[in-house]
Amino acid sequence: MAALLAGATLVAWVVAVQRMRGMDAGPGTDLGALGWFLGLWVTMMAAMMLPSVAPMALLFARVSGERRRRGRSFVPTWVFLCGYLAAWTGYGLAAYGLFRLVTAADLSALSWDTHGPLIAGTAIVAAGIYQLTPLKRICLRHCRSPMHYVLGGWRDGHRGAVRMGLEHGAYCVGCCWGLMLILFTLGVMSLGWMIVVAGLIFAEKVLPFGQRLTRPFALAFVAAGIWVAVAPGSFPGLREPGSGPAMQISSISQTSN
Repeated sequence: MAALLAGATLVAWVVAVQRMRGMDAGPGTDLGALGWFLGLWVTMMAAMMLPSVAPMALLFARVSGERRRRGRSFVPTWVFLCGYLAAWTGYGLAAYGLFRLVTAADLSALSWDTHGPLIAGTAIVAAGIYQLTPLKRICLRHCRSPMHYVLGGWRDGHRGAVRMGLEHGAYCVGCCWGLMLILFTLGVMSLGWMIVVAGLIFAEKVLPFGQRLTRPFALAFVAAGIWVAVAPGSFPGLREPGSGPAMQISSISQTSN
């Protein structure tokens, strides 16, 4: 199972790199058509989240395998993972819907040349503040120590496995939505920021000292948000909208469809 997870992660990263190369247009990157975005989003989530969900997936596989040896119902681990990715798909749909509402409103005050840096910086600061909330601690504790959930919340059958995946994914969304907000803010189609955010998520959820990283991360996010709001042009790795060539995602998605 560990080898399968590693292989699936590698394939997802390869596909994401191939599809996202040259598409980073910085904050406010167009998300393209819904079908195109969803396909890429699920691939991104598989690439970013499979390493951090591996402890839970391996535990699920171990418990399910033991149940099979005892003659009880057995469900493949991929069913659980489908439920988990479905939770993140819901997050992506919500983000896409919000993006389309904002673009349909055509609010000039949100453009990068007016208040864009301030809005982006505020979003990053908000993600930093969320790091210090009780909800963040609860969700992170669940993600880091899933044994109690498996022992106390096991559900039989394929439907039960999907529900377990959805519930665990919901805790993961609760733990990491702020980090994903940072990704959307700095450029959701940026491979560089995707790697950075995936690394932060893995460090928090898997490393032995990960739970102690929430405060340093919070301070770093607040400082980064202020930096983006005050001097976005000097922020490392940030591509300001209109500052350089980037492939048009909308036209690519239409061609793909």
